[in-house]
Amino acid sequence: MKHTLSVLVEDESGALSRISGLFARRGFNIESLAVGPAEKNGMSRLTMVVEGDDRTLQQMTKQLDKLINVLGVIDLSTVPAVERELMLLKVSAPPRQRGEILELVQVFRARVVDVADDALTLEVVGDPGKLVALEQLLEPYGILEIARTGKVALERASGVNTEFLKVTASEKRVPA
Repeated sequence: MKHTLSVLVEDESGALSRISGLFARRGFNIESLAVGPAEKNGMSRLTMVVEGDDRTLQQMTKQLDKLINVLGVIDLSTVPAVERELMLLKVSAPPRQRGEILELVQVFRARVVDVADDALTLEVVGDPGKLVALEQLLEPYGILEIARTGKVALERASGVNTEFLKVTASEKRVPA
């Protein structure tokens, strides 16, 4: 199972190295890693996506909590959370196909951030599934380059579990 961990750390040199080293020593791959300043000066928030069973992740969380500079660890996979990722995507867009591509891009609420004679550069923000879906739909046009940020996430202050709401809504649409 994939887990999204939010790790609050003191903003000091070597903190990221110690955290990534902990995972490397135990043979864990970090699928996605995003780091940036947190809500207070001198603190940073790391958002990591890692794969593992609940028991193993519980051990890793305890190990992270013991590291110098780590102020707190939350497994956002177990609580309602807001998750987003940014993708920049350069797609081949000759004039005859540009209209089709622009219509498709609107459905995903992506923005055109650069236009060239035969290419468009798009910016799309959303959950990772949305990004993959747009990428698959644009593949036939010819994807020239992709850059993704990795997932960032925060626990929902409202406590509302939108994943539960999606399942509930889809169940209501299906006749019994």
